[in-house]
Amino acid sequence: MSDRIQFSATINRKPVGPIDLPKDLMMIEFLQEYAGLNGTRLGCGQGVCRACTIIVDDPQKGATTVPACITGVAWLNGKTIRTVEGIATVDDKGVVKPSAVQQAFLTHFAFQCGYCTPGFVNSATALVERLAKNPVPADDVEKVIEQQLEPHICRCTGYVRYYAAVRDVILGTPGLTTGQRTNKVEQHG
Repeated sequence: MSDRIQFSATINRKPVGPIDLPKDLMMIEFLQEYAGLNGTRLGCGQGVCRACTIIVDDPQKGATTVPACITGVAWLNGKTIRTVEGIATVDDKGVVKPSAVQQAFLTHFAFQCGYCTPGFVNSATALVERLAKNPVPADDVEKVIEQQLEPHICRCTGYVRYYAAVRDVILGTPGLTTGQRTNKVEQHG
């Protein structure tokens, strides 16, 4: 049994591979060392802090998130992946337009040092995309945001602004919620 793999994937809408890689190579190492995508951050290296969160797009499940620091390339072989670099609208010259989530984070200044921000952006993006397919009652928005973002650790304590930014995107995007909101939450940030 070989300890190597011929890795291929679609990363940020571009085909990558096949590339001969060690089977036990973690995705964060591939992204940074082989693909030149440095937006994904290595925090704890144990999948706990979620700074390294990336999106895996599945035709049946939709957008799901995984920690790139503990997810091996072998598990992601053949998958469609997005990193924080693949969230905005880009052209050959660079970013044309930030995504709704990225813009909300900028508007709310929802970051301090910014180290954990890529993980929050990817998780929030996956949540928004899931809600587009399966809207939730407007009164459940806070609970849904907390469930999605709770695993993320921000050492600068920027949670309030992250949550407010995501709440604004969800409540401001038609089709992500159902019904009228009755339990208003005080706006922060």
